[in-house]
Amino acid sequence: MIEAVGLTKRYGAKTAVHNLSFQVRPGAVTGFLGPNGSGKSTTMRMMLGLDRPTSGHVTIGGHAFRSLPNAPRQVGALLDAKAVHGGRSARNHLLSLAQLAGIPAARVDEVLGVVGLQDVAKKRSNGFSLGMGQRLGIAAALLGDPQVLLFDEPVNGLDPEGILWVRNLMKQLASEGRTVFVSSHLMSEMALTADHLIVIGRGQLLSDMSVTDFISANSADFARVRVPADRPECREKLTASLTEAGGGVMTEPDGALRVTGLGLSRISDLAHESDVRLWELSPHRASLEEAYMRMTQGVVDYRSTADAKEGLQLPPPGYGQPGHEGYAQPGHTPQQSPQEVPQQGWYAPPPPGQNPYAGAPAPTPAATADRTERKTSEDSR
Repeated sequence: MIEAVGLTKRYGAKTAVHNLSFQVRPGAVTGFLGPNGSGKSTTMRMMLGLDRPTSGHVTIGGHAFRSLPNAPRQVGALLDAKAVHGGRSARNHLLSLAQLAGIPAARVDEVLGVVGLQDVAKKRSNGFSLGMGQRLGIAAALLGDPQVLLFDEPVNGLDPEGILWVRNLMKQLASEGRTVFVSSHLMSEMALTADHLIVIGRGQLLSDMSVTDFISANSADFARVRVPADRPECREKLTASLTEAGGGVMTEPDGALRVTGLGLSRISDLAHESDVRLWELSPHRASLEEAYMRMTQGVVDYRSTADAKEGLQLPPPGYGQPGHEGYAQPGHTPQQSPQEVPQQGWYAPPPPGQNPYAGAPAPTPAATADRTERKTSEDSR
């Protein structure tokens, strides 16, 4: 079991993790979620003794990682798939780790087979793709057959088959009674893999509960109801009945009704009593992604903005060629409105016949002479 108590880490004036306490229990896959910059990687580094906490502590099996005897046999981790000597083959990389931990060489070939790299075992790792590097990192984590495993973004770079393999691997490891702690930004994958969630934001604990409870606590389920599109009076009659019964009703863009506060059977009964025929009555369960976004929307540090150049496009094919409507005949200056003049910059070439540097300050004689002198000097060298 992994236990963090009052874990805090500061880098100067920056507090990466603040008073973080939680437990990761064996026999389940625990997902570790949070926005970019929330302190997930820092927390995992403190678990493995790579960063020293400013205050608080974290233990694995009741001991700090640094005090574990032969730690690779008790804890396996993948934090950075690129932490490999590029000049070594996959097998030699794992063999060096095995020799340091007193692990038999036969185990190296076993884990290479588990992760599917046996055919490239003798190839240098600097020629590996991102997905192959991830598989090699997972092999290194499994090398000592540990009871505790930590993975930071283990499916990054993997293809669909690889993602499915990692998902099944995590579940299998947990079913064997191991402690499995996985950090990921793929909500859809976490929903299929994790049993329990620990969510942090800006270094502080936001949630510590099962996936089912997390979705239920951070989302609002509703029923989707549709009536015949050519009978607006039916929609109005049903809306009145549902509202009178204490339900909340909202009209969606396609004309369907979103109903909250009433069960499906109650909605069906009210529709029958109102003599309204239903075309659809279906439940909507929020996804993990929806629940996660709702919880963390106030603690996101890095938000994208609208592109200032949005909508600017390259000229159409043939622009500036004879016969094209944008072609300017020699000696003729077309009359164009400001909206018709193509925007200039790195994203589009200038209009035909126009100096791309028009409007720039003319070079002074001194500057011209200086450039000529430098060019002559360079040619002589």
